[in-house]
Amino acid sequence: MTGAKRKKKSMLWSKMHTPHCEDFKQWCRRRLPILEWAPQYNLRENLVPDTMSGIMLAVQQVTQGLAFAILSSVHPVFGLYGSLFPAIIYAIFGMGRHVATGTFALTSLISANAVERLVPLSSQNLTTQSNTSIVGLSDFEMQRIGVAAAVSFLGGVIQVAMFVLQLGSATFLLTEPVISAMTTGAATHVVTSQVKYLLGMKMPYISGPLGFFYIYAYVFENIKSVRLEALLLSLLSIVVLVLVKELNEQFKRKIKVVLPVDLVLIIAASFACYCTNMEITYGLEVVGHIPKGIPPPRAPPMNVLSAVITEAFGVALVGYVASLALAQGSAKKYKYSVDDNQEFLAHGLSNVIPSFFFCIPSAAAMGRTAGLYSTGAKTQVACLISCVLVLIVIYAIGPLLYWLPMCVLASIIVVGLKGMLIQFRDLKKYWNVDKIDWGIWVSTYVFTICFAANVGLLFGVVCTIAIVIGRFPRAKTLSIKNMKEMEFKVKTEMDGETLQQVKIISINNPLVFLNAKKFHADLMNIIQKENANNQLLDDISKCEQNTLLNSLSNGNCNEEASQPCPSEKCFLILDCSGVTFFDYSGVSMLVEVYMDCKNRSVEISLAHCTASLIKAMKYCGNPDSENPVSFESVSAALSNICSNKNLSKLSDHSEV
Repeated sequence: MTGAKRKKKSMLWSKMHTPHCEDFKQWCRRRLPILEWAPQYNLRENLVPDTMSGIMLAVQQVTQGLAFAILSSVHPVFGLYGSLFPAIIYAIFGMGRHVATGTFALTSLISANAVERLVPLSSQNLTTQSNTSIVGLSDFEMQRIGVAAAVSFLGGVIQVAMFVLQLGSATFLLTEPVISAMTTGAATHVVTSQVKYLLGMKMPYISGPLGFFYIYAYVFENIKSVRLEALLLSLLSIVVLVLVKELNEQFKRKIKVVLPVDLVLIIAASFACYCTNMEITYGLEVVGHIPKGIPPPRAPPMNVLSAVITEAFGVALVGYVASLALAQGSAKKYKYSVDDNQEFLAHGLSNVIPSFFFCIPSAAAMGRTAGLYSTGAKTQVACLISCVLVLIVIYAIGPLLYWLPMCVLASIIVVGLKGMLIQFRDLKKYWNVDKIDWGIWVSTYVFTICFAANVGLLFGVVCTIAIVIGRFPRAKTLSIKNMKEMEFKVKTEMDGETLQQVKIISINNPLVFLNAKKFHADLMNIIQKENANNQLLDDISKCEQNTLLNSLSNGNCNEEASQPCPSEKCFLILDCSGVTFFDYSGVSMLVEVYMDCKNRSVEISLAHCTASLIKAMKYCGNPDSENPVSFESVSAALSNICSNKNLSKLSDHSEV
């Protein structure tokens, strides 16, 4: 009896605790994505491309780290730390396979406001000039990095709090035009901040509202102080960088290894500056002393947190938005998913933990992501390999960067912002798709350059919400006749027993960013149910009943909206008579739905499309230029299906 009781107790104990253990494992895999992809890593296929990508990424991380640290008004060595620790943290917690977290121009600009406000350059003479025992830098430099680390810490805490509150689901408010305009405006700010280095000018720190215009006003007022040597070296560097990178892009399919022009330029410029002593002979500003090694961790100064709340919110929002856009673009390109909320956690920890190691605020950068694309990176192993190389630079190569001219470093940064600056070309696309989106882009860009990136982002979101709220009441919402989903059975000439199904689904709401993702999810849910059931129904009359498809805008898709299809091939007609207006996100999703249906062997046709919708689809990517996709009516679409598939008999007729 005693053994039986023990066995019974052990069984009860296992039943009580096994689910909890499994739940914990699933939670770990969900919150630590590295546990999901690392065990499945294919060394033979992925190690070589990841290694090559890691080498190229390390060059970008080092150059951007040095430049963005100076942009953040701290010593360049702290940019090297900021290129190391955040990348490691994101590789563990992040879901973007081609997202390289590190120093970022936008967050550096924001943190510079706090640094210059709390530890201005004028206070340098008031602080002791003795070198500290931590990294051999002055107390003034340590006070500055303390403020920047505090901004990083508080910004990361805000991002982690947003993760806890599950605010990742609110990212649908961040539309593509708003993100594009904000990042383009911020890139314009970064280029402006590098003007003093490109021209070799001494310029006081200028920020605040309309600071963008005050900087150029100062440049034109003091145009005589431009150093010709710095200007010529900057122009030469920009020409070489643009030319070689364009050649690399053009011939990347023919050559296995692209030329690391950034690295070559850094070595050549440093060597030339050392041999000719440009710092003294021509007065060129150089990077200066780079201390070796990594200092022991130290907590950011908590007494300044209340003074940097504004900058911390800017870092949290702007850094997350820019990084999420890159992660989503990577996921869309390589067919995997990204959890918006998990990205809050990943970037939050990438700011909180490195702040204890004297790091400036971090985020993902478009240039680094584009570099990973072009070099064929497969996983986050490329970022980890780059961290090893950055570590070598910190401990061995860093002091050799003393002679690197600042004008060359500024040239590398300006050319690296090309991906953001060419987003001006999107204006034509937005104008042809939706002129209101065009207006939002322009106004968001203007607010960004006149004030700041976080102000422009906030304005764009508020403006988008206000416009949608103003447009929705005028939209056609319900139409009982158009809300019916009708099924047709037809017999083919080749196989009389095969029943071809044609589904007609009406879209009775505008297609905008608010309901675009739900529209895609609901439609794919219907198609998946169709493909999951391959058996014939015993009672064919069930297939001939009309079913009701709920309005897509309210986010509820009827579970019975999709009856199983007895055939392998399915035809779908989308009645677009209810699409009274749309935006770029909605049209892009409609094109994506067409491509997804095509991949699932579902023939799709569009009926009752307006001329503006057809034109917008062409600019977003014409789904099929050879075969007609849109038709004047449902009947015309049905006739096209019958003629293309040699259908002989239509058993039921639609009522449109």
